[in-house]
Amino acid sequence: MSTIKTITLAFTGASGMPYGIRLLESLLAGGNRVYLLYSQAAQIVAHQEMQLVLPSRAKEAEELFGHRFNAAEGQLRVFGREEWFAPVASGSNPADAMVVCPCTMGTLAAIAAGLSQKLIERAADVMLKESRKLILVPRETPFSVIHLENMLKLARSGAVILPANPGFYHHPAQVQDVVDFIVARILDHLGVAHTLMPRWGTEN
Repeated sequence: MSTIKTITLAFTGASGMPYGIRLLESLLAGGNRVYLLYSQAAQIVAHQEMQLVLPSRAKEAEELFGHRFNAAEGQLRVFGREEWFAPVASGSNPADAMVVCPCTMGTLAAIAAGLSQKLIERAADVMLKESRKLILVPRETPFSVIHLENMLKLARSGAVILPANPGFYHHPAQVQDVVDFIVARILDHLGVAHTLMPRWGTEN
């Protein structure tokens, strides 16, 4: 199912950082190239949920995750929030796909409005205008009418809205199983092969 892809991955300040970190691990393990972006709020959430310090300097983040996940040289690139010369900022050099995981309602609203005031928003705007796959993974409950209208607007524009709503038919025994359920669905939509969980209708 999978060929080597270039994926832009963005972490924002919604709860659900374990989803984003597991997705990063899975993409790198599959040999894919990853452009990583994260917001200041994501740094706070990563520390609160995972006791993980996301460095403010891109080079330090590349070293941290490259070492943690055994990334090959050049496989992972991290860009600052306003690094406008990053490849993700231009439609002349778009990634194959982009995932915002977890995605705050504020980020979702900014993308829906086409604001592009931060690099994450601009990268998402590039995906939409270039007709590339954009997957947004909101982790919020309940959704307000404003949230739902923004999601509908983005879905009509071609984005995939993939809420972090795990199923339980695979009988999860630990939190990691719940995380893997969502990450597996994201990887499916990216066309990236994985073995995170058995598929429906197949034996375990």
